[in-house]
Amino acid sequence: MDKAANYISLEKRKELEAELAELKGPKRKEILDALEYAKSLGDLSENAEYHQAREDQAKLENRITQIESILNSSQVVSGGGGEVVEIGSKITALKEGEKEAKIFTVVGSEEADVSAGRISNNSPLGRAFFGRKKGEKVEASTPNGKVLYKIIDVA
Repeated sequence: MDKAANYISLEKRKELEAELAELKGPKRKEILDALEYAKSLGDLSENAEYHQAREDQAKLENRITQIESILNSSQVVSGGGGEVVEIGSKITALKEGEKEAKIFTVVGSEEADVSAGRISNNSPLGRAFFGRKKGEKVEASTPNGKVLYKIIDVA
C-alpha cells in the first residue's frame, strides 16, 4: 500500500455515491425550480431569491465536482487486521509520558475524524504509524511539536 495515496472504505464510497445521486437528481431539480421561480419575479438585479438560488446552485455544482473527484481518484480498501499498520488498522499506542494508551484507526483523508480516533494516512501521526509493527516506537512531528508513541497492538 502506498502511504500517500487517497483511500476510502467501501462504506464511504457507497455514502458518497448516494450523496452524488441525491445532488444530481432531486437536489439539482429543486434548485432549478427555485431559479425559475426567482426569474418569474422580475428584475434580476435586485432579486434576492434569484441571487440566493444562484449561490445555492454554485455550491451544489462545487460539491458534485468534489465528490466526483474523490470517487475518481480514491482506491477502495478494506484493510487492517494484519501485523503491519495500513489503512483500516486499529492501533493501540502509548504516548511517551502518559499512562493510558490511545486507540487510533488509520483511514483515508475523507474519513478522518480525530475526535473519534480516526486519523488520516496523510496526517503526521498516520504517516508515522504507517508500515510499522507492534512493539515499535514512532515519532511524529505535529503542530504541537514532536511526539513519541510506542505501538502496543495492531489489529
